[in-house]
Order: sequence, then C-alpha cells, then structure tokens
Amino acid sequence: MPHIKNALIRYRILDRAIGNKYNPYPSKQKLRELCEEDLFGSTNGSHICDSTIEKDLFAMKMEHDAPIKYSRKYHGYYYTDENYSLNDTPLSQEDLESISFAVNTLKQFRDVSMFKQFGQAIDKIVDRVAVESKQPLEDNNELIQFESAFSEGSNDFLGTVYEAICKQMKLVFVYKSFVSNSYTNRVVSPLLLKQYRNRWYLISYDSKKKSIRTYALDRMSEVHMANDKIDLNHNFNASEYFKFATGITVFSGSKPQKVVLKASSVASKYIKSQPFHNSQFIIKQNDEYSYFELHIFIAEEFIMNILGFSGEIEVLEPVSLRQEIIERVNQLNKSYSLS
Repeated sequence: MPHIKNALIRYRILDRAIGNKYNPYPSKQKLRELCEEDLFGSTNGSHICDSTIEKDLFAMKMEHDAPIKYSRKYHGYYYTDENYSLNDTPLSQEDLESISFAVNTLKQFRDVSMFKQFGQAIDKIVDRVAVESKQPLEDNNELIQFESAFSEGSNDFLGTVYEAICKQMKLVFVYKSFVSNSYTNRVVSPLLLKQYRNRWYLISYDSKKKSIRTYALDRMSEVHMANDKIDLNHNFNASEYFKFATGITVFSGSKPQKVVLKASSVASKYIKSQPFHNSQFIIKQNDEYSYFELHIFIAEEFIMNILGFSGEIEVLEPVSLRQEIIERVNQLNKSYSLS
C-alpha cells in the first residue's frame, strides 16, 4: 500500500511539473528531483531513480490517458493537450469506494466545534463522490456504523486547546474535581491532546507543581488562551511518557511492573486480538488456558479491564494486584448480598 500511495503522489507531482506553463519542458532528471524533494527532502537520487520516473510516465499514459510527449527540441516533457490535468481524470470505482469510506469516517466530526470549519469542504467531497458514483453517499451509513467519537461536552474546547498547543501559549481554565466536585482555577502549559475511551484529555505541564498533569476536557470550563508562552522547563516526550500506560494514567517516576495473567481459551482469543499493551506476550498455552506477561503501570484502567472479563482471567502476578482484584470481587459479592 505505501508503494501505491507514493506512486499516486508522484503522479500528482509529475502532472503539476509537466503542466507548469511558467517552467515548461521539465527533463527526466528534473522530474525525478522534484518527486524526491517533495517526498524525501533530498535530490541525490538515493530514493527515486530515473527508471521509476519512466514507469510513472508510462502508467500515467496508460491508466490516466495523460497526453505526455517528449520534445527533442527542448529536451523535456509536455502535454499535447495544454488543458489536460490529472485532477480532471474521472475516479475509478475502487477510488470511489475508498473515498466513500474515508468520507463516512470524516462525517462523524462534521458537527464537532473544532472541525466545523471543514464542514463545507466535507460536504463538497460528499457531493462530488455522490455525483461520480451516481448514488447518494448517505446509503453507506446502513452498512457502516462507527462508535460514537466524543463524550458529551468534551469537544467544546478542542479548538481552543489545540490552538494553544500549536501556538505554545499557556492555557487558563476552571477545573471540576471528579472526586470532590470542587472547582479550582488552573494555568498550565498545554503539551498534548489525547483521546481515550471516547473522551479527550489534555496533557500539560504545571509550572508551580513542576510536574506533568492530565485534565479531562469534559470537566473544564471557562477555557481561554493566556498571553504568556508555555514553560519549556520540562523534557516531555509523548511516546516515552505513555510507554508503559494501558490508558490515560501515568505514574511519573515509577517503574513498570511485571504482570502475569492466566486466561481461559475464550478470553485468550480476545486478548490476543486486542492486547492490553504492546509489551504483552504469551509465556505458554494449552487447550484450556494461555499465560500472558506484560510490563505496565498498574492503573485503574487496567484493573477495570481485568474485571470486565469476570472469571475468565486470573491475575497471578504481582501479589498486590491479585489482592486488589480479590478485594474488588469481595465488594461485588457484598453489593449483591452473596456473602
């Protein structure tokens, strides 16, 4: 797929260069350099060779009816029809199906405040694909139903938060505690927007507490950008920060723990298809059980995941997690008056 994608991008670059009336008759070398510079940021020929350009030109002629000719007089390529453009080429049925799927995905975000500015563009794509396919795009909704993408109220400030991150400006807001329901004023340096379980979170740096803090957007209000630049006194790296997380919770300064799970044959299939963490691997397995090992931060999200499998998963290590699960099960028994 990446090779096909790069080829399509090269076709667009070649089309733009050959149809450029202000710099006509580009040579094969010039076309190669343009493609390589746009795709890889270099022109030394280490990524794209002349033969690739030759194959691309041939493919454009065969697949897109591009009227490409070579001028011996000017030592370069040109279109015999000066009004030709690859952008005017009709979409194939495969193209239409791929775009239809992509547009249906985009339509989830049409009414989200952060993406409303793109609503008109999405509508134009919907209409264009509908005309090309001679079938209303709405029909695809009967075949595909996406999971709801946003929790109530969590998307109201996406645009403001995103803008603050891009402009590296501090963010001011009022935050409601999930535990005490109390409200506090916050001034933070926004670093990252992260979505987990259909809820948006802001990962930020708190200058006063000198630590990375996480805030749920659906518990924020009165959000606005400050006039101050963010505090760069941190070494935040998103990939490293969430390296051992199974959700949104990270224990800064803590070490990940080794977890060993025993799962029934049914639960094992789910865990294999959707691992708890990328460190997960199988220690051993038989017809009845599979044993998994992973190295993670043991947070509430992971405990809830384990409990969601009921008796299909048993925690073997560490002892502290096993004991926590036992206590939760005992509490569950009490809630249902089973003991």
